[in-house]
Amino acid sequence: MKYLWEILVPTFDNDGNHFGLKYHQVWDKKVREISGGLTILKTSKGQWVSREGDLYYDRMIPVRIYCTEPEIDKIIDITMDYYKQIAILCYRISDCVKLVHKN
Repeated sequence: MKYLWEILVPTFDNDGNHFGLKYHQVWDKKVREISGGLTILKTSKGQWVSREGDLYYDRMIPVRIYCTEPEIDKIIDITMDYYKQIAILCYRISDCVKLVHKN
């Protein structure tokens, strides 16, 4: 069964270096190969506290993906490795999704 998911993609690495557009486009292609598509939303600001109690301020890109749970698990793993993150937030938005093709 497919669901609509949202994953938060970082715009900077943990050392404060900006990920450029071309870098993101490589990730986009990897996600398309798994799910067939993605919707990239406007950048947002976030804050989170690590297990060690460190406060992080992040600018992130919400990306919506329609895929199965095993596929999103693979996308989470790819995202964690590709962006060298210590945590990735991803959540299911809906299981009531209509994808309609014209004839």
